[in-house]
Amino acid sequence: MEKLDVVSMTYGELEALMAEWSEKPYRAKQLYQWLHKKHIRDFAEITTFSKALRDKCMQNLAINSLIIKKKLVSAHDDTVKYLYGLTDANYIETVLMRHRHGNSLCISTQVGCRMGCAFCASAQGGLVRNLTAGEMLGQVYESARDSELKISSVVLMGIGEPLDNFGNVTRFLEMLSHPEGQNLSLRHVSLSTCGLADQIKKLGELRLGLTLSVSLHAVTDDERTALMPVNRKWQIAQLVAACRGYYESTGRRISFEYALIENQNDSAAHAEKLAALLRGFPCHVNLIPINPVHGLPYKKSAMPGVQRFLQTLERRGIAATVRRELGAGINAASGQLRAINN
Repeated sequence: MEKLDVVSMTYGELEALMAEWSEKPYRAKQLYQWLHKKHIRDFAEITTFSKALRDKCMQNLAINSLIIKKKLVSAHDDTVKYLYGLTDANYIETVLMRHRHGNSLCISTQVGCRMGCAFCASAQGGLVRNLTAGEMLGQVYESARDSELKISSVVLMGIGEPLDNFGNVTRFLEMLSHPEGQNLSLRHVSLSTCGLADQIKKLGELRLGLTLSVSLHAVTDDERTALMPVNRKWQIAQLVAACRGYYESTGRRISFEYALIENQNDSAAHAEKLAALLRGFPCHVNLIPINPVHGLPYKKSAMPGVQRFLQTLERRGIAATVRRELGAGINAASGQLRAINN
């Protein structure tokens, strides 16, 4: 009999399981806390359970822990990149970033990605499979354990498209914020998407309170389709309309990610078109000097051009910043470390 992935089970599912086993309801609370507050790796560690109940857990449930396969630390800013091994011999990446306001963890939501964005290392091998909620939580727990740091915010911006794994991602968010577990407010969570407009609408209806970051990267459909094949289905007008709907449903300002690529999308004309596209929309533009990926032809824009682009947006009343580059020297772009090890 295949064991149940207990780390992916919600509080309600554990309550139902304990009732099925004729155990008292408080056993579900105890088990949830051992898993999601104390982050145990073995049922033998549960001192509040009888030996018989621990044995029953061992026979029927599995704690699928992640294993650190490689760890790289930037000499410039203490950013840490983890390559985690999964139980099926696949690999994922997680990045721990230290800021003055706290420690942020960028997690993966899939093994690989099927979105096919032209400049992204994650897309080169295609999609292998979705991550479970437990594997997403495991990245938070193992990174905190190894670094001995409190994770104060989580960004779903590693390998994979979070909204392409909608069910597991929303389960992860429910469990991450549960008061008997990590109890992290979803206002400290950002979810980055390449623009699945139908799923953005669905996410908005849940009113979770998280920050939505939308990868835009171009201002015309032809240019965006060349960079991001998802634009063939959800073009810019549809995407921006979905984002406006998300704001109306949640009241949460959207962040638009715009990766600046030399001689492709970084001209003054591009900046003017972007400002016109977003005029009157409560949003923020995060300008990203693109991370070069080995084997791909895209180069990051020179900093003077980045600053001109920023100034054009600001003159047109668009709130914008240039993202601080972290993780120098450790293959910080999503998918680079996994690609080296495949």
